[in-house]
Amino acid sequence: MRNTFLPFSKPSITEDDIAAVGDVLRSGWITTGPKNAEFEKHFCEYTGAPNSVALASATAGMHILFKALGLKEGDEVITPSMTWVSTVNLICLAGATPVFADVDKDTLLLKAETVEKLITPRTKLIIPVHFAGAPVNLDPIFTLASKHGIRVIEDSAHAAGTFYKGKQVGYRGTSLFSFHPIKNITTGEGGMFCSDDKELTDRIRRLKFHGLGADAYDRKTQGRSPHAEVLEPGFKYNLTDIAAVLGVRQLARLDEFNKKRTDIAKLYFEKLASIEEVRLLKDPSGYDFVHARHLFIIRVDTPKINRDLFMEKLKAENIGTGLHFRAAHTHKYYRENFKIEKGSLENTEWNSERMCSIPLFPDMKPEDVDDVVNAIKKVIANA
Repeated sequence: MRNTFLPFSKPSITEDDIAAVGDVLRSGWITTGPKNAEFEKHFCEYTGAPNSVALASATAGMHILFKALGLKEGDEVITPSMTWVSTVNLICLAGATPVFADVDKDTLLLKAETVEKLITPRTKLIIPVHFAGAPVNLDPIFTLASKHGIRVIEDSAHAAGTFYKGKQVGYRGTSLFSFHPIKNITTGEGGMFCSDDKELTDRIRRLKFHGLGADAYDRKTQGRSPHAEVLEPGFKYNLTDIAAVLGVRQLARLDEFNKKRTDIAKLYFEKLASIEEVRLLKDPSGYDFVHARHLFIIRVDTPKINRDLFMEKLKAENIGTGLHFRAAHTHKYYRENFKIEKGSLENTEWNSERMCSIPLFPDMKPEDVDDVVNAIKKVIANA
């Protein structure tokens, strides 16, 4: 057993990162300001997105995006249940109805043919999730959405550095990225809205800060009147420069981070392949992509031990795990209020009962991988 606990995720923060945050604190401008502008600029350059807005979280971005798009009671939004609950919560808070689409059993990705069966005259949005760093096959979904006049919003929370058909996820359409501490880059808490729709981007920028036509930094740098007006009621979802400077520095190292993640994932694939009780996710096929390796997910598939006990036993071996995710429709609120028939989301439910995330972060060493694999073998052997 390891002498120290190995978490399933850990942000890569350097002393230079910490010093950069200190510089912002000493600058006198610590809320939304020059570092936000720099972060947005670099993120556009990295992804190829024409426009971006830094936000307090990806959840905040989804909230004001639904507001900007006029999501309302009677509307339906097609999305996987195999996702973090924030999107589903916000659909409900807008008064709309989530319509859950099943995912592929071994990639956990949404497919256009599954979505097509769920489209009705009330369908307002389709929200595919790029899962664990792998991209959804977007072209068929965009074609389907265009045919029916439906907007696609990409949940790219797992997809910083993910490529689809030679292009970075986020370069077209509308996407939301997350910079939570477990993500491939972090701002502590934070998110980024990206879109090729300039009018929509301008409204997101307005809604993120009280509905004002300009924020304090915009007024200072652009020489506009200090008396900004509320153009519509808005929210307080701006990102501080304290966080944004970390994003600037992390983004500059994202490719390096993802290469290290890929190397660790390769070791896992080699060392776990022979364990029959553990089923690994498969990479998508049929299209060109680059996986960001945000998470390394396994499925515990044996009558000898269930997933929850497996995670508990690994913790006793000083190996951390995570659960990404318990399917949204299995949570108490959604069980009681939506009455989704058990088995209707067969692949989602099968995975939700068996999956867990094992340690994967850039600062891991090959011997850490060996510790994880040996612990897994031990737990299964003693089950």
